[in-house]
This record gives sequence, C-alpha cells and structure tokens, in this order.
Amino acid sequence: MERLPTRLYTAQQVKQGEQLSAQQAGVGMYTLMQRAGKAVYQHTRNQYPDIKHLSILCGCGNNGGDGFVVAKLAQKDGLDVQLYLYGDEAKISGDAKKAKQEWLSGGGEISSIDSFNAGDAELIVDGLLGTGLSGDVRKPMQAFIEKINEANLPVVSIDIPSGLCSDTGSILGAAMAANSTVTFIGVKQGLMTGHARSVVGELHFAGLGVDEEFGQIVPYSAISLSPEFVKHLLPKRCPTAHKGKHGRLLCIGGNEGYSGAIRLCASAAARTGAGLIRTLCHESSTLALQVGCPEVMTRSWSGESSLLNEALQATDVIAFGPGLGSDSWAQTLMSACKEISKPKVFDADALNMLANMPYVDQQRVITPHPGEAARLLGCSVAEVEQNRFQAVTDLQSKYGGVVVLKGAGTLICDGHDIYVCNAGNPGMATGGMGDVLTGIIAAMLAQGLSLSDAAKVGTLIHSAAADKLANQYGQIGLLASDVIPEARAVIHQWLNGSY
Repeated sequence: MERLPTRLYTAQQVKQGEQLSAQQAGVGMYTLMQRAGKAVYQHTRNQYPDIKHLSILCGCGNNGGDGFVVAKLAQKDGLDVQLYLYGDEAKISGDAKKAKQEWLSGGGEISSIDSFNAGDAELIVDGLLGTGLSGDVRKPMQAFIEKINEANLPVVSIDIPSGLCSDTGSILGAAMAANSTVTFIGVKQGLMTGHARSVVGELHFAGLGVDEEFGQIVPYSAISLSPEFVKHLLPKRCPTAHKGKHGRLLCIGGNEGYSGAIRLCASAAARTGAGLIRTLCHESSTLALQVGCPEVMTRSWSGESSLLNEALQATDVIAFGPGLGSDSWAQTLMSACKEISKPKVFDADALNMLANMPYVDQQRVITPHPGEAARLLGCSVAEVEQNRFQAVTDLQSKYGGVVVLKGAGTLICDGHDIYVCNAGNPGMATGGMGDVLTGIIAAMLAQGLSLSDAAKVGTLIHSAAADKLANQYGQIGLLASDVIPEARAVIHQWLNGSY
C-alpha cells in the first residue's frame, strides 16, 4: 500500500477530479474500479493471511462495484465468498453493473442483505455506502450497521466506512466501525477528524495509478501534518546562541488554587526552547512555581499596574489563560492583554472571557476544545463536532489570527489553509494537556516562528510526544507533565531526521 498523502480533499473534488485524472492518464473508469477492488483485496489478504471466508456487503453504487471486484478476486483465489446486496439490484448501473455481471458470469451469487448472519461471518468487506451519502442513513440500515458493530468482527471498509460523512467526519446516524479503510485517489478530509477517528481504523491509500495527475489538477481542501512537513520549521541553534536570541515569554495565569496550570505551561515552554520565561501569577501560586520550575522567573501580581505594564512591555510573546479564573483579578489582566500588540496564545479561562467580550486580534493563537469553541461561536458542542472544518473556519473569521480546534484530529486554521493533526490519542483527555500545548506553541512563537507555523509545529510536537508515551506505557495514566520532557525528545529526534 502507498504512503498516505498529506493533501486532503472533499468528496466532490475527488468525484470530479478522478474522471479528469483518468482521462489525462489514459485510463478507463472501469479499470479504476478494478484497481480499487484489487487494492482492497490485496490489503485484506496482507492483513488477514489466514482468512478462509469473506462476507462482502455491497450497495448499488460504485462502492458496491468495488465490492464485486473484491468478491471475484477472492473467489479466484479459492476463498469462500458470500456477497450480500443492499438495495434493488435493478438500480445497479454503469461500471458497478459491469462488475456485478462479471461476478455472476464467474459463478458468483448475490444474496439479500436480509439473509446476512453475523454468526456465519469471519471477515467483512464493507462496500455498502460511499462518499455520495447525503443525510442520515435510513433506520433499517442503521440497525444493520449497529448489528455488525456489535458482532465485533474484523471489517475492511472500501474508500470510507459506510455511514461516515467524507467531508466532515461526522457519523450520519450510524457508521461501520472498520479495523481498516482503504481510500482511493485522494484522501477525503472527513477521514481524519472528529468521529471518524473512532470508525476509520488504520487508514490506507491507493492512488490507482492516477494520483499524480489528480494532484496536479485538483486543489487541496486541507493538509495533514507530518514530521516531514514541519521539520524545516523547527527552531535551530547557532553556535553563538545566547538566551536572549530565543525569545522572551510571559506566562500569565495561575489564579488562587490553580498554580498547576501555569506551572505546566511555563515548564513546557522551557523544555521546548523558549529563552527567557517570566510568569505573573496570584501570590498564593508563587511558591509552587518557584520550587517546581526554578528556571522560570516568577512574580506574584496583586493588581499593581506598574508591574504588569513593565512585564508586558519587556516580553516578546504572551501565553495567557492557564489557571486564570474569571474574577476581577483575571478580568484586569484580560483588559491589559487586549491592548498589547504582540504575539500571544489564549487558552482556557482566557477563551471563556473572550467569548463574553469577542474581538479580533491578528496576532493571537486561540486553542479551544469543542466546549470552548461552542461558547466562542454561540452554538452547541454537537454543532461544532458536526462539522469541525466549518467550525474552525468560523472561529478564525470571527476572532482572527490562528485557531487550533482541539479534539480527535485537531484542526488548525490560519485564514488561508486548514491543517489536520493526525497524531494524538485518547490518553490525552486529561487535565493540563491544554496548558502544556499553550506553553509549547508560545515557545515556538518566542523562537521566531510565525503564528501559523508555531501552531502547526507546537500541535504536532505535543501530539507526537503523547503518542510515543502511549505506545510505550499505554494510554491510561498518561499525564500532562509526562508530555513535557518527551516533547523535548521529539524535537531532538526530528532535528536529527528520526521520525
């Protein structure tokens, strides 16, 4: 199977572009269907070499046509193949009809989906519903998909798991929970974020011999981040470097009872390369920072305008929000930060206050999770998750700068492009992870990266570090503080060409 491309597309882009690409490459559309079926079958045999029985579920569209090709190849190899059709066989047309006829002419049989018995199945190839799905899956099909999922059988999905929206990553009523998905020609953006992360399984790509032509014809809709993509952006140290060359960062937060948040933020910034770090926090949080992170210059702030103004003027970058709270102490700090025209990162309570007093700042990175994003947009969390691509675009349009919409498949929008972080794992769903991310992004800004580059590099480092820890120790029990030293190791590895 081919390497997963970084460029992502909408379903409509792939539908239109594949025909033009095939024409340019001198390849017929039925040949593409045959290549798609062959790619799925080869992947299935590679993943499950001892399999003897295949249950192939086909719809009446081109995904079903791919399924007929898989069935013919499997039968030719001597496997026991049962093919089940969802829908009216008379409605199968075009290349899918040709694939069906070849299956039948070779002695294959077609059974109704109603006769499928999960107890008789060993492995399922899912070719029921494709990228053309609009609206929720019908209730009988939802019930069938849920029945398959409950059976806990291995599933290989053709192009996209049935019931998943290929543009948004949302589940349209119910979606097949695949162990792996083989997608073709162009990677659909909805495979990479949101609920897709729970049903796509391992994502594999087959260009079908026309992906180069496709990439030249069709503009991408989003970009998937990778170490190779961001490596050239990483800050490097020259032999004559000194601490002043790597940026002055001011971390503001740590209200009474919340010293841990600002400590995580400042520690993460220190471990990922910021030169000089200063923290302003509540007087009750000062000792914890001084003891826990002596490399950071910590001052308590009790409302003195002179101290605040001096700190804001002396810094290059501001990290604002971890452990901030929402009382008058926090609101005064918010008002001061609003007037400063310097690169900054807003997270946590800073975002909650921003939702109450929205304003545009082109020198700001905001890092909301879906709940904070919903407050910032004045909508529900469900609406954010229903279309994360639209949500991150709307956030950037409303607040300016760069937006990092956290969650499964974190999205980054800088007003020009959308980037998807395909790293990360459920173990990161613990307190303090966002504070660490804020510190890492702020450290990248302090070292001279642009807002967009700092957000991309910082987000990927953060997730890659968490993945390394989860692979070594497991997801359960992963702490935000664990990620901080591992982030340093990730930077070192990437700078030395190890991914």
